[in-house]
Amino acid sequence: MSRIGRKPVAVPAGLKVDVSGKRIAVEGPQGKLDWTFHPEIDVAFDDKSRQVVVSRKEDSRQLRALHGLTRSMIQNMVEGVSKGYEKKLEIVGVGYIGAIQGGTLQLRVGFANEIQKPIPAGLKVTCPDQTHIIIKGVDKQQVGQFAAEVRSVRKPEPYKGKGIRYDGEVVRRKAGKAVTK
Repeated sequence: MSRIGRKPVAVPAGLKVDVSGKRIAVEGPQGKLDWTFHPEIDVAFDDKSRQVVVSRKEDSRQLRALHGLTRSMIQNMVEGVSKGYEKKLEIVGVGYIGAIQGGTLQLRVGFANEIQKPIPAGLKVTCPDQTHIIIKGVDKQQVGQFAAEVRSVRKPEPYKGKGIRYDGEVVRRKAGKAVTK
């Protein structure tokens, strides 16, 4: 049996969990998420012990994988609506800046034109200063996806380290051309 899938998901007090058919909805102080899981996977919420238990009908390879995936998705939903998720990005480079204008993230990162990234619904993006971007939301996948899209605008390059990187990311630097006599 799946080691991840067989662990029950603990639901903190103050969260509402609703399992109906093949859909699970979790509501908490940060917001509300719902997800449709695979028909061969069973999900049950025990109100007394405040736990979500995930089980599968067969032992096929695909269902074993979906068993752990379903449990992880539900765990991420519970954590998202109770605490929320956050990704921090750092802009490194002379003249490189980021700013929020309306519902758009504006990036000046060394191109001829300013890059405009529309902020998806459900995410809160802030720029405490011109070289940092903070992305917050309840959906772990959506927060990570938008952070990856922003980073892909100008990935950190290995020679000078300029670009957009995750906060705390270590960029391996290469030596440039050395002049020999």
